[in-house]
Amino acid sequence: EQIIQFVVISIGVRLWRITFLFLQINCQEAILDISNGSINREYCIVHNHSWTPLSQTLDAATQYPLVNMTSTVLCNSSGVSPDVVNGKALVVMRGDCSFSHKALVAQSLGVTTLLIASNTSLTTPSANDSEYAKVHIPLALMRYRDFLGAQQVMGKEMLVKLYAPPHSKIDPSLAVILLISIVTVALGSYWSGACERERLNSGATGGGGGGENKADSGELSLYSPLKVVAFVAMMCGMLVLMYFFYNVLVYIIIAIFCLASASALFSCLDAVMELIGCGTVSFSVRNWNFSVRSLILAAVCVSIAVVWGVYRNEDRWIWILQDLLGIAFCLNFMKTISLSNFKICVILLSLLLVYDVFFVFITPFFTKNGVSIMVQVALGPDASGEKAQGNMVEVPAEPQAPSEKLPVVMRVPRFSAWAQNLCGMQFSILGYGDIIVPGLLVAYCSRFDVWINSRKKIYFVSCCIAYLLGMILTFAVMLLSGMGQPALLYLVPFTLITSAVVAWCRGEMKQFWAGTTYEVREPGREFCVFYMVGTKPSCLMAVFVPPQCFQTGSSEFPCICDISFSAPDHETTGNTVTPKTKVHGKAYCQDV
Repeated sequence: EQIIQFVVISIGVRLWRITFLFLQINCQEAILDISNGSINREYCIVHNHSWTPLSQTLDAATQYPLVNMTSTVLCNSSGVSPDVVNGKALVVMRGDCSFSHKALVAQSLGVTTLLIASNTSLTTPSANDSEYAKVHIPLALMRYRDFLGAQQVMGKEMLVKLYAPPHSKIDPSLAVILLISIVTVALGSYWSGACERERLNSGATGGGGGGENKADSGELSLYSPLKVVAFVAMMCGMLVLMYFFYNVLVYIIIAIFCLASASALFSCLDAVMELIGCGTVSFSVRNWNFSVRSLILAAVCVSIAVVWGVYRNEDRWIWILQDLLGIAFCLNFMKTISLSNFKICVILLSLLLVYDVFFVFITPFFTKNGVSIMVQVALGPDASGEKAQGNMVEVPAEPQAPSEKLPVVMRVPRFSAWAQNLCGMQFSILGYGDIIVPGLLVAYCSRFDVWINSRKKIYFVSCCIAYLLGMILTFAVMLLSGMGQPALLYLVPFTLITSAVVAWCRGEMKQFWAGTTYEVREPGREFCVFYMVGTKPSCLMAVFVPPQCFQTGSSEFPCICDISFSAPDHETTGNTVTPKTKVHGKAYCQDV
């Protein structure tokens, strides 16, 4: 599991992060309602507001009988009887002459609505400015295969209505995205703090052993600034590789995501089972111990990941499984990966902020198509949202092989985009990195609350509120500017500044900056730091021992150095260390 986590980290959870980028088309799609009195179907059509506008609701739209003349392109009125088409809607084939010419011919025959069936991609029907005013009937393009399907279901007697629901920038999907992000950050950080408290309690009751260390519990800690810089540099390299070799690497990422998300979902569900006190039955097979509960959970998690992998390109419902696996992945990541102190948090978040802004705003000046590397990798080379130019849209006339996309975003359909969803599902998306990166800082605040025994969890609550406000600001800027925003541009300052202000006001900035870093394990050797209570050394917690600490020592204790930190509640032999007690003195290390 650790290897899988590190592979995902190396590839960069933040690589494919592009925040709230709407895969939207500029409201040129509309809805064609076809019925025969008993059966009703809705289909995608593309129109142009410069022509006669359509009604905004189905009830307000006028219903007309539909006349099928797909055997003609209607470039002239020869062969068409006005009595047959007068006062009715007419469907003809695309080709040979302009849209405006077809509309003028249909208008001269008394047609009330003109539908143009197309075997090629549906593009916004346009004409010269002088020709728009001459046409007084609605005109729209539809897929020819949709017409054939409707005719097969409803027969030749069909009634049609055309309407274009109004587009709203503020979609309910934004509220769902906001809820997912804040709940995931809060739960993941709280989980990290709960694991920290459990580890300290285990160390307190387990004598001088210091409890289970992070390596044994499967958790990893980032404590070296150099490693953080190297990690961000690796992310930049992987993002560039994804940009140039997307078609190959995307399948590797998909496979890694299936493994990592299934493992993460298992960890989350197993923790829930432990929390509610769900028992289990164990059995042995050839000296191998198995838990029935674990086997059932593993089967469920693997099944969900496999179903997602098989149906990952089914937009209508698979987003639910992707979001479920993504939430589990983010929760497990924040619980497993910890930042050792605020200094590491500042370095990591600042570097990722620069990384984010550069690859979103700066790289479009260097790419051939003017699309940022971050957007191109996040949405895929064939992302439909990037094909929309101005007020022009393009909708495929025939089903196309889906383009693979990286499974590193939360996806929620745009509920109010009814017309757009008929032509192709539209999503609001949020990258995992916009949850995980600030979440690592919130998790550090949660652990720091445990270290100082803060009952009100002041650091955790403050940082969660800061994250929420940063997300709301991201929404506001996105809606006002009409374009996707790199959320870290707002989340990083909000969370870092808020955490620092709280620590400064409480007079704990020194401890908050330095943090508590856990022991470094060497092959066959483990270190535990002691502090002096009276004349007897007593183990408080396992911490990282600086290199200079090993320069001196004695036969009883191999090393000695000076320390100063705040101790949590800890009962020792005959002595009690009260909350927030400043401990100054000599720290010893002992081989165990």
